[in-house]
Amino acid sequence: MDEFWANAIWSVAPTVLIGLMFWFVMRAVVRADRHERDAYARIEAEERAKRTGEHRAA
Repeated sequence: MDEFWANAIWSVAPTVLIGLMFWFVMRAVVRADRHERDAYARIEAEERAKRTGEHRAA
């Protein structure tokens, strides 16, 4: 019976490890995208503020 559980664990381990690796990669991609969108929104807000300031001064 001990051999059964050892074989079961060794059979499932690669799938679990690949799943964890996929999860970490996707998590990194989603976080990077979120940070990039935040930075882009900040830049857009600054540009919008500059444009509205130019229109008021003119």
